[in-house]
Amino acid sequence: MTCKGICVRYKAQKPVGTGRYASGQRRCQICEIFIKWEGLWCPCCGYRLRTKPRNLKYKAKLRARVEADSIEAQAATEIESEVPEITVKAKTKSKAKTAKAKTTKSKAKTTKEKTPCKYCEKLFVYPDKHEKNCKKNTEVVSSQTNESIAIKA
Repeated sequence: MTCKGICVRYKAQKPVGTGRYASGQRRCQICEIFIKWEGLWCPCCGYRLRTKPRNLKYKAKLRARVEADSIEAQAATEIESEVPEITVKAKTKSKAKTAKAKTTKSKAKTTKEKTPCKYCEKLFVYPDKHEKNCKKNTEVVSSQTNESIAIKA
């Protein structure tokens, strides 16, 4: 498990504007080098490559960068999904209406509205189930205390 010098072929230059891990580079602790390599193991020494930083400051930077990239990707897919609807509307109006109706139905199924509990005001998808066992419901609390007294006696 020593460096054989093969890793020099895959040596990566430091990227400008982004971090090494964010740009896909990996670090070998044995060879002490950042390499551009797709595998999990170093091609030189066979040691496991690091794909994430160890320092908390750099971990936070990488996490923020990944989140920003995912938000940009979602925005790009939303824009691309809106473009075909516009072209469909230009061709025929009836087909566009049915396509639009289908997309609104699918969105309605995925999002469930949360309604507040009558007693504690917390939001729940199924408030009926919660209200039966809610601690602030006086009917449930009094019936539970009466039962416990009857059992003890």
